[in-house]
Amino acid sequence: MDDNLSGEEDGYYYSSDQESLNGLDNDQSLLQPLSSRTNTVKVITKESLLAAQREDLRRVMELLSVKEHHARTLLIHYRWDVEKLFAVLVEKGKDSLFSGAGLKVLENQPCDASVSRSSIVSCDICIEDVPGYQMTRMDCGHSFCNTCWAGHFTVKINEGQSKRIICMAHKCNAICDEDVVRTLVSKSQPDLAEKFDRFLLESYIEDNKMVKWCPSTPHCGNAIRVEDDELCEVECSCGLQFCFSCSSQAHSPCSCVMWELWRKKCYDESETVNWITVHTKPCPKCNKPVEKNGGCNLVTCLCRQSFCWLCGGATGRDHTWSRISGHSCGRFQEDKEKQMERAKRDLERYMHYHNRYKAHTDSSKLEAELSYSIRKKVSFSEKRELQLKDFSWATNGLHRLFRSRRVISYSYPFAFYMFGDELFKDEMSTEEREIKQNLFEDQQQQLEANVEKLSKFLEEPFDQFADDKVMQIRIQVINLSVAVDTLCKKMYECIENDLLGSLQLGIHNITPYRSNGIERASDFYSSQNSKEAVGEICQSSDCGTSGWTSRLDQALGSGNSEDTSCSSNKRARIDGSYRNSQTTLLDLNMPAEAIERK
Repeated sequence: MDDNLSGEEDGYYYSSDQESLNGLDNDQSLLQPLSSRTNTVKVITKESLLAAQREDLRRVMELLSVKEHHARTLLIHYRWDVEKLFAVLVEKGKDSLFSGAGLKVLENQPCDASVSRSSIVSCDICIEDVPGYQMTRMDCGHSFCNTCWAGHFTVKINEGQSKRIICMAHKCNAICDEDVVRTLVSKSQPDLAEKFDRFLLESYIEDNKMVKWCPSTPHCGNAIRVEDDELCEVECSCGLQFCFSCSSQAHSPCSCVMWELWRKKCYDESETVNWITVHTKPCPKCNKPVEKNGGCNLVTCLCRQSFCWLCGGATGRDHTWSRISGHSCGRFQEDKEKQMERAKRDLERYMHYHNRYKAHTDSSKLEAELSYSIRKKVSFSEKRELQLKDFSWATNGLHRLFRSRRVISYSYPFAFYMFGDELFKDEMSTEEREIKQNLFEDQQQQLEANVEKLSKFLEEPFDQFADDKVMQIRIQVINLSVAVDTLCKKMYECIENDLLGSLQLGIHNITPYRSNGIERASDFYSSQNSKEAVGEICQSSDCGTSGWTSRLDQALGSGNSEDTSCSSNKRARIDGSYRNSQTTLLDLNMPAEAIERK
């Protein structure tokens, strides 16, 4: 086995073991700031859902000094986007923030929402005189009897409007106090009150653009929360990987629009119709498609109708080798011929991309079995008396193989729509489309060739080889791992900068490439514990005054500028280096020797 690969690939490969380690040590991806390497995806289970909701409620309650139901109403209105809520507060002020969400908080309102208990008051809804203790007043100032309120709440909850039940008064859009709703409804219908609480709890997921249910089937019961960007691919604790933006399976570098079109195209009957159009002719009597199975141009349908295969016209059964009796069809029908040619061309183009997409998808499934084989070979090799004691390069190379194989697989649906007429027909000229297609296909072929080489070396029975041959395979696997990672990055850069560019970029955004693969979500409880630890460390040091907090203080009319806050980007520094409390992300190319030196 050659130590060196072809000269045209020298830009990606190293010729010796030491050079490969040096190249990995100099990998800039390992020098990224911690904020880009920490785990920003959290799993919210049924048990932690309430804690996750309470965290956002607490932030708003402390900042605005409001009750819990007011904070919940604000967050539901702004789809649980705390940062957006703070931005509106800074830009427009507290009054605009509250009025936009339908909140009317009376400054001098007494704590007791009931009217004077000793008086007799007339309810404006039922026109009944009732004692004051049976009347309830909302934050907006309107008072009605408890019976009318309870009936109103019951109707709204059954209609699915639990999250924003408005006041009964005419043209009043104020949101009712959830504590009052819960108290009045639970007296007569406890089950309905539980339903109301469940709706409020689940609103954190249903109305939150940064939180989504895991689309697993059967459902695992988990939800996923992202911290930074909703345009990402995540892995739930149940093992399912999916696109957070559209909740479909992970499909990068396809955009969500492209993947949805491709998925429908693969599962519906559009290509079956194309095949029928190309290979069959409709019977002129029963209109059923008929496939020709012989050389004679006189075809007979199952309904016993004979017709000419060339023109589709009905004929008699009398014919010779040269002609059909009483029939002549030498006239050229341009429209029908163009329609058949177009259908045939579209079918061939679809089959070209689908066959390659399917081939790489099937390869991924077969290579998944390599995981057990690699572990078995590594376990056996570690027991042998070899000079090489560490075989992490094999498992790292396997992970890189899975990642790059998936990229190649989904690059074919992307190319189908990028260079077809479905989406960008009027966005590019023919010459521009051809140039971009050649550029993309060159990178695609380079990546494909290196992935196949990596797969080949990983399938080698290195557990049966001598020391020198094992070292050669190790170098090749490490080199190829670096190569496919570099080529994947270049393909994504090509798609984002050279192909899509300004072509409807807002519609066809793609998930950024991650060398370490799709990020696995960490448990929400664990992340909370780490935040509390960071908070304690920050409180013991001089964190300074946050500019963002001071702006909020100005919006709230607070003159207190002495309060200090801890930046969320700060982490505890351990042994002179920043560490993530959940997991340390390592480059998949990194062998054990390089890891130990970190």
